[in-house]
Amino acid sequence: MTRRYTVLAWTAAAATYLLIVLGAVVRITGSGMGCGDHWPLCNGHLFPPLSDIGTVIEWSHRLVAALVSVLVVGLAVYAWRATDPGRKPGVPGVSGSPRAPLVALGLLLLQIALGAITVKLALPPWTVVLHLGTAMLLLATLLLAASPHPLSPSPSGRGGTTAALLSLAFVTVLFGALTANLGAAAACTGFPLCNGQIWPSEGGLAVIQWIHRLLAYTLSGYVVWWAVRSRGRGAWGMVALVAVQVAAGAATVLLGLPPALQAAHVAVGAAVWAGVVLAAR
Repeated sequence: MTRRYTVLAWTAAAATYLLIVLGAVVRITGSGMGCGDHWPLCNGHLFPPLSDIGTVIEWSHRLVAALVSVLVVGLAVYAWRATDPGRKPGVPGVSGSPRAPLVALGLLLLQIALGAITVKLALPPWTVVLHLGTAMLLLATLLLAASPHPLSPSPSGRGGTTAALLSLAFVTVLFGALTANLGAAAACTGFPLCNGQIWPSEGGLAVIQWIHRLLAYTLSGYVVWWAVRSRGRGAWGMVALVAVQVAAGAATVLLGLPPALQAAHVAVGAAVWAGVVLAAR
């Protein structure tokens, strides 16, 4: 793999991570309609007046999305040229399969469509959750494109166990998004129990948040088990990252959902997802 390709892939992955965090800031600050229901324009302008903080936040999110689009398209074109049998001499090849950049391109198109639908339908929770889920898959695909070889020992020699780890992490992320977008974040007070109960009696929103917590607890236990088995520094780094995420989630609930901690919870959660993807590579 050429250095240029690697740098481009890592840059695209970093920009996608930033996009996910900015997306969380948009939700937390209520800036999702900062550009009105216009798309791809913002309040009918290519470069809108930035007198309102909501517009600034939403427009910044869209600018980073545009940057991600350029990087992903560039990565796909680079991979296609490098693997095309009829390519011109001097175009370096790409080691490994070129499928990851092409899959990333497909996910990008889906992400753009979901973003437009989300704005046009005035932010229904189901589109917001799908939008985040697609962004997480895009981040994972770009990380795979950037690092074709394992960065740390696999949690298990069995592909089924690795798939279970990835599935558990992804479902935990989706339930976190569902919790936030349905307004269920305040339904369970206290930590680690939900309103002092092993199973919440309030039903509805409390159950959704409790399921998210149970998934997070399960993921934490799995990562610790993996670290004990693999005995690698990278594995214990993942344990530390998950611990920070659990602590951020607990503090967010106990302190009454301060916006800064909500954003930090999403940022660390995305980092945990990225770490799981790289560890399971």
